[in-house]
Amino acid sequence: MTVAGIISAIIVGLVIGALGRLVVPGKQNMPIWLTIVVGIVAAIIGTALAQVVGVATTPGVDWIELVFQIGLAALGVFLIAGARGRRSIG
Repeated sequence: MTVAGIISAIIVGLVIGALGRLVVPGKQNMPIWLTIVVGIVAAIIGTALAQVVGVATTPGVDWIELVFQIGLAALGVFLIAGARGRRSIG
């Protein structure tokens, strides 16, 4: 992977993670760096899932792939925010 590929993965991860946070209702108690990590992982898994299903390469914008990525990011945000919210202090 090139430097440009790493930078674009971070940017895509930021956007996908932010969209995932917007989909999940309520306030999520998680830092921005964790949102980016969730977004990057969701983007990678969503792309792989789109390839398995056969919709990764379409003319124009790959809407189905984006739906997979955002859905996975929302699931990741939901699970991580829920796990972080259940921690007891003290």
